[in-house]
Amino acid sequence: MLKLKIRFYFLILLVTCTYSCTVSRQYKTALTTFEIGEYSKSITSLRKAYTKIKDREKKSLIQFKIAEANYKIGQYRSAESYFKSAMIRNSGGTVSWLHYAEVLRANGKYEEAIKNYKAYLDSFPTDRLALNGIESSEKTEEWLKIPSRYQIENLKDINSNANDYGASYAGVHDNEIYLTSARKGAMGKQKSAITGEYSADLFKSTYNLQKKRWDKPVLVDDQKIINTFDEEGAATFNSDGNTMYFTRCRYQKLDQKSAEIFSSKQTLGVWGEPTKIKIGGDTLMAAHPSLSADGNTLYFVSDRPGSVGGKDIWFVTKKKGDTWGKPQNAGPEINTAGDEMFPCIRANGQLYFSSNGHIGMGGFDIFMAQKEDGTIWKVANMKSPINSTGDDIAISFYANEERGLFTSNRAGSMKDDIYTFLLPPKIYEAEGDIINKENGIRIDDASVKLIGTDGTMLKVKAENGKFKFKLKPQVEYIIAAYKKGFLNAKIVASTLGMDEGKQFQLRLELTPSDTPINIDNIYYAFGKWDLLPESVAALDSLTEILVLNPTTVIELMAHTDCRGDEILNSEISQKRAQSVVSYLIAKGIQSGRLVAKGYGKTAPKRVTKKLSKLYPFLKPGEELTCNFIQGLDDDQKREICHQINRRTEFRVLSSDYKEKFDK
Repeated sequence: MLKLKIRFYFLILLVTCTYSCTVSRQYKTALTTFEIGEYSKSITSLRKAYTKIKDREKKSLIQFKIAEANYKIGQYRSAESYFKSAMIRNSGGTVSWLHYAEVLRANGKYEEAIKNYKAYLDSFPTDRLALNGIESSEKTEEWLKIPSRYQIENLKDINSNANDYGASYAGVHDNEIYLTSARKGAMGKQKSAITGEYSADLFKSTYNLQKKRWDKPVLVDDQKIINTFDEEGAATFNSDGNTMYFTRCRYQKLDQKSAEIFSSKQTLGVWGEPTKIKIGGDTLMAAHPSLSADGNTLYFVSDRPGSVGGKDIWFVTKKKGDTWGKPQNAGPEINTAGDEMFPCIRANGQLYFSSNGHIGMGGFDIFMAQKEDGTIWKVANMKSPINSTGDDIAISFYANEERGLFTSNRAGSMKDDIYTFLLPPKIYEAEGDIINKENGIRIDDASVKLIGTDGTMLKVKAENGKFKFKLKPQVEYIIAAYKKGFLNAKIVASTLGMDEGKQFQLRLELTPSDTPINIDNIYYAFGKWDLLPESVAALDSLTEILVLNPTTVIELMAHTDCRGDEILNSEISQKRAQSVVSYLIAKGIQSGRLVAKGYGKTAPKRVTKKLSKLYPFLKPGEELTCNFIQGLDDDQKREICHQINRRTEFRVLSSDYKEKFDK
């Protein structure tokens, strides 16, 4: 019986040891899978190990590794929950604060992200990624509130439930899109241990004019010429679209040639055997090519020695034939301590790329760089809606136009999806009304001229008192209106310095030349004729009218109310009219065009429709004589009438004045 018990306990011990050893091996294997960069595979292995391990410290470490693996492959939602659990024991060390902050920012939790960036900065106060992360968190909310003018759209016709990315037009052919996809139908039969997806291939989609949509993408070739069991993608083309550069990746553990760039020429619609582009040593990574419009410079991504951070943007130029020169780093303005990917060089010299090291909105953002003085790159974030809190990568443009394609895994995407973008033209228009200044009624058939600093000269008729012009950016315009029986008028509309389009709503008021016109806001000291400073604006407006109507002769008429001595009122009004004339002469108006006349109280004002609207107790056509005013039942109404009578007016005497010059 004793021997039986001993055997039983020995068997239990053996099973326990075997189980413990198995769990230990699974744990070590899972960690090794993570360390060699097989992140998707490691997540599965680590989860299995987590369910079997009892040690709390090891469980916490596994949670951190799962969080890191999700962070590495852009699965930020999953990464956040695992980081949160792992952070309780701080199993990842100080770096966990930084990566957790990055994940929180990518998930739009900016306040929490800033707290974790600051916790990391307590240990590394000069860390650029953390400092940029704080600034990014603060700026993202601002960029989301004020998006740029770009219009974007998910290109659902060609996207699948797998990763679709790196799309571009084939040179000048905007009816063909080449894209990288891991969708069903790709030739890769083995899942990537890094992403968990099958090896991607190059696909092509053609626009169907009849159906007005993009056809379902098909393999660029299925003969293992371009596409193989390895991974191909990120194509760029020469300006004619008949030479393609693309990346081929190998994921064998012992093969250091992880990514290489190949080129292929197309003949009669068939792509030829690819040739490897020799840029550096055989063991160095080169990926994501972008060819300049002249075909002489090739931008690409590499982590070769000399890189500023992780993966950097590099470029090579052609020496002779198909021989490329020595690779050069794009420099510290472009490259950061983070990763820079998917360069896109345009014919105008602008370089676009994706980065998680510059100040951005989420994981990877798309940036534009332009050289100042032909030497130093100036980098700018493309902001919302091109960028989001997710990963935004691989922008490409249709030749010489502000439209193209990019990739994003933002909210609403299936995985990595392809989006179109378009910068609509700035639309500037001026439309307005031609109005009779005295009665507010539209003037039909007035002539309207548009004169621009770019040489524009247009003339239209204002039908039913309305006109409309299309304007151009960065131009200043004068819009002038004129009609017989009215004084000419003008207004200025300028598009200089405008970042956005604008609809100008204009109102041109024409003054009738056959009736006296009141000049509002002319003020004198009580009982005197000196012009007060408050009168300047109204007088300058009158000056402008006279300059715009150079053949017009006017009479300046000053009036008083009906109270006081008649002779004194006549004398004061004459001097007031002369004060206005003197001001206009000082402003450059010829004296021969101006007649001063003081009417005292002899010409009471006749009520116009305009006055009647302001003062409903007055009826159009009524004359504000002393008898009329005294017959009003209210002191306030009587004072209003006296005030109306105290006025300065002008009327047109003739429209045929010829300028005279002193001999």
